[in-house]
Order: sequence, then structure tokens, then C-alpha cells
Amino acid sequence: MKELMKKLIGDKHFYKYVFALVIPIMIQQGITSFVSLLDNIMVGALGTEAISAVSISNQILLIFYLAIFGGVGAISIFSAQFYGKGDMEGMRFSFRAKILFSLIISGIALALLLTFSPNFIALFLQGESNGGDLALTAEYAVNYIRIILIGFIPFTISQAYASTLRETGQTFVPMLASVLAILVNLVFNWLLIYGNLGFPKWGVLGAAAATSLSRYIEVVILVVYTHARKKKYPFMKGLYRSLKVPLPLLKRIAVTGLPLLANEVLWAFGMTAQTQSFSTRGLDVVAATNISATTWNIFMIFMIAMGNAVQIIVGQHLGRGEIKKAREIDTKLIFLTLVMNLGLGAILIACSGAIPMLYNVPDSVRSLAASLHVISGFILPIESLVHVIYFTIRSGGRTLITFLFDSVYTWVVPVQLAFCLCHFTVIPIITVYLIVQLAAVLKMIIGLLMLRSDFWARKIV
Repeated sequence: MKELMKKLIGDKHFYKYVFALVIPIMIQQGITSFVSLLDNIMVGALGTEAISAVSISNQILLIFYLAIFGGVGAISIFSAQFYGKGDMEGMRFSFRAKILFSLIISGIALALLLTFSPNFIALFLQGESNGGDLALTAEYAVNYIRIILIGFIPFTISQAYASTLRETGQTFVPMLASVLAILVNLVFNWLLIYGNLGFPKWGVLGAAAATSLSRYIEVVILVVYTHARKKKYPFMKGLYRSLKVPLPLLKRIAVTGLPLLANEVLWAFGMTAQTQSFSTRGLDVVAATNISATTWNIFMIFMIAMGNAVQIIVGQHLGRGEIKKAREIDTKLIFLTLVMNLGLGAILIACSGAIPMLYNVPDSVRSLAASLHVISGFILPIESLVHVIYFTIRSGGRTLITFLFDSVYTWVVPVQLAFCLCHFTVIPIITVYLIVQLAAVLKMIIGLLMLRSDFWARKIV
């Protein structure tokens, strides 16, 4: 037992280092999620149509957000190992690759969403109205997306800068930039949604305008900070003298990164398809799942931070060729993630009935959202294990395996379950939701079996 505890639990120095890294990420994610909750409450005060429109819009935008996260994350595998190795030229090339990728995805997103967003939104409005106005919901959603797109390019550039700073161990500045941007978002939500202090009363469109404005604030802070400290970040010197990236590195990034990019996009499509299946049960379900998802984002902050910790800490050890040390640290990080999320899951269950009372929605929506919160609380520890296992495999560049483990599994199991149960049965939506969420148990078992083989632990730079 003593040996097992030594394997699972680190020393004081280990936890000091880990929490110094993850606490800024948690603060950033926590404030982001909390303000998202406040956004939802503000928009929710406008009625079921408004909150449903924002939910549908964000589900569609999620595909493009995750494409950015996937592409930047794939390149981050290399830059984390380059930094661990001390290769500043490799860092510079990796950074350029992030910028180029971000601009390409931004162009694709703008072209598709400006042209086809009404068609995408219509897919989510095929169920019962439950007394709501489907046409008004669609109108809100289309206009919301168009205004959000104004801030899409600065959002993608921010991801390139923030991820690179985190790979150097600098997590405070990305957190600070995000917090300041979020505060701007919150203030202008209050001003533009309700028309306070003489500002125009734009409702749902005000929420979108505030979000776009905040993204310009964030990118300015990150760019100014990073370029003003070229001695601290020598890879920034000469960064934009050209956008050259050596072809051999591009090929390696493509081979490693394309499965990861495909994974993020397909996973996002999978989540969207799953939500679309739920939406066939009515507008109340759309509103309730949005409330549940917003709360989930608050309670998953430790999970997200630990995924980043695995990629940064384990990735740097792998870059230095310290394979055994990387495996030992990864085991401790996974155990820490499980313990913390058991506690967070219990808190979510305890708060399940109180959170929906913050929204100006019918009692039927509140009751359904409370039940979804309970299910989410039970599944949180399992999802947290799946999350850090995914980042463990990814840290060693095994992106084809992560593709199979994540997006392929999502499409084969939970997406099919949601589609079949929603379209071909009359099972209550709460039961359907529970069955779909329990698909994570099998995924966790598969992931734990893969980790035992240690095939993921390798140096790729």
C-alpha cells in the first residue's frame, strides 16, 4: 500500500509546481465560465427564445472554436517539446505555423457562417415549440452569429499567443488578458443587453457585441506583452520578418496534427449532432441543456487545467528524453484529477436544484435542468479521467490514437445512442441523457487499458 501511495501521490515540491501552473489556468477558465453563466442569466431574462438562440448559436460556433483549439493544440505538441529542449528557432517556426493556421480557419469560418448560418440553425428547430416562437429564435440566432464573427479573427490570434506563453510556463499573463477581456464583456453585456446608462438596448445582439469587443481587448494585451519582452521570449525576435516554416517541420506537424485537427472538428460535429438529437424533444430541452452545459463549464475548470498541465509538464519531460519521469508524473497528475473531480461532482449534485432558479424560464425548464445537473455531477469524475488520458496520449504525439479514442468513439457510441433514442423511442429525455452520458464509462476503461501499455511516452522533436 505504501508503494502504491508513493506512485499516486507526489511530494510537496511536485504539488507546488503543479498548482503554480494550473491555478492561473483555473482562474482564467473559472472567470470565463462564471461570466458565461452571468451572460446566460442576463440573456435568459429575455425569455426562452433568447436563451435557446444563444445555445444553438454557440453549439454551431463550437465546431470552429474546436477546429482552432485542435490545430493550435497539435502545433503545441511540438512547441512544448521544443521549449523543453531549448530550441528557440523551433519555437519560432511553431509560432508562425499557429498564426498561419489560425488565419486559414478564420477565413473558412467567416465564409461558411455568413452564407449558411440560417440553414445550420434550422436543424435545431425541428422539435415542439413548447409555447415558444421558433421563428423569433431563428432570427435571434442568425444575428447573434453574424455579430460574433466580427471578433473571430482576434479570437484565433489570441489562442496562438496564449498557448505559446503557457508552453513556456507563463500562465499568469494569458489569465490576466482573459480576465480583463471577460470584465469588459460583462460590463458591456449589462450596458447593451438592457440599454443601461443611455446605451442602446440590443438584447441578444448586445451580448454578441460585448463578446466581440472583449476579444479585441484580449488580443491587444497578449500581443503587446509578448513583443515587449523579446529578451524573455527570444523566439519572438524576427517572428514576422517572414512567415516561413521549414517544409520538413510542416510535414511533421501535418502528420501529427491532422488527426488531432480532424478529431477536434469531428468531436465538435458529434456534440452538435448529439445536441440536435436532444433538440427534437422540444424548445424546453434546448433551453435546459444550455443551462446544464453552462454550469458544466464552471465545474470542469480543474479538469481543463489538468489537461493543460499534462500537455505542458509531461510534454517538456518527453522533449528532454526523460521518458520514465514523464510516466511517473503523469500517473500522479491523473490521480490528482480524479480526487478533485470526485469532490466537484458532489458539489454539483448538491447545487443541482438551486442553479436553475437563477433563470427566468418556465418551471418545466428548471426541473429538467436540475435533473441534468445531477447526472452531470455523477459523470464528472469519469469525464475528468477521460480528459487527462486524452492529453496524456496526445503529449507523446500519438494523435491518430487520440482521433480513434475521442471523435471516432463519440460518433460510434454516444451520437448513435442519442439519435436512436430520441428519434425511435418515447423514452423520457432525462433517461436518454443519462444513457448517453454513461457511454463515458466504456471510454474510460479503454483509456486506462491504453495507458498501461506506455506506448504514448515518446520524444518527437
